[in-house]
Amino acid sequence: MLTLARANYRPYGIDFPQGATGRFTNGRTYVDALAQLLGFPTYIPPNSRARGLQVLRGVNYASGAAGIRDETGSNLGAHASMNEQVTNFGNTVQELRRFFRGDNDSLNSYLNKCLYFSGMGSNDYLNNYFMPEFYTTSSDYTARAFASVLLQDYARQLSQLYSLGARKVIVTAVGQIGCIPYQLARFHGNNSRCNEKINTAISYFNSGLKKMVQNFNGGQLPGAKFVFLDFYQSSQDLSTNGKSLGFDVIDKGCCGVGRNNGQITCLPLQQPCEDRGKYLFWDAFHPTEMANILLAKASYSSQSYTYPMNIQQLAML
Repeated sequence: MLTLARANYRPYGIDFPQGATGRFTNGRTYVDALAQLLGFPTYIPPNSRARGLQVLRGVNYASGAAGIRDETGSNLGAHASMNEQVTNFGNTVQELRRFFRGDNDSLNSYLNKCLYFSGMGSNDYLNNYFMPEFYTTSSDYTARAFASVLLQDYARQLSQLYSLGARKVIVTAVGQIGCIPYQLARFHGNNSRCNEKINTAISYFNSGLKKMVQNFNGGQLPGAKFVFLDFYQSSQDLSTNGKSLGFDVIDKGCCGVGRNNGQITCLPLQQPCEDRGKYLFWDAFHPTEMANILLAKASYSSQSYTYPMNIQQLAML
């Protein structure tokens, strides 16, 4: 796939057992850390490589720069948008039919037990709405109206997942992207560290997403249990309490170029910072492994960032 949104080169994966695999961080992602807490013995394989019985242990459909909207991220090249990812999941379900020898009841009961994680939305802002030189969405829609059309599309996509057999679904709020090194490098505010115009725009999406979860759980999708994971609050807390959590640097990428190491993201073979555990951000956009692990632990066993239950409780349903 031809794209600039890739992380299959060093120093990405510098702390990951399998090296540079396309994960946008130095080590484990949030989902990797969560899967370990859930007892997964191996890392979940990407859709492009998951074969045969392997798919029974989980599949990763993620794609760099992908969004809820099909055009999102196309400034960076090709990707599998959320619509395509749902189609790919549908193909996996067809493949699983063979293993279950057409026994739809057993297949559905298997799919109903699985956990589904969907962390979409941030690219629809970073690589679409707030990129007026490539996209017209910011002149076509107010921030509130854009959140509304995004949520409409997302509700349809998540309902499709449900109709394919998904019942236990984790969806994430968009994090505080007005405060990532990429934005800090570009923003010159008088009385604010972060770009609050961006943070306000995504708050419309986040509050709408939480309502959507309430509606899905309230009978709109019978038998479904959706969990809203508040990445906005968690990124705010990591930033505010960074020092007490062991992060000395909360406004610069460990690997990157220019102001806040955020003007250009981590380059091939670039020398990253030495003490990666002390940085909240790995590159211009993404958290370090340490931040991912802290968040996975918090959302797994406590209810600091999960609604209406934590992920351990969801898994046990």
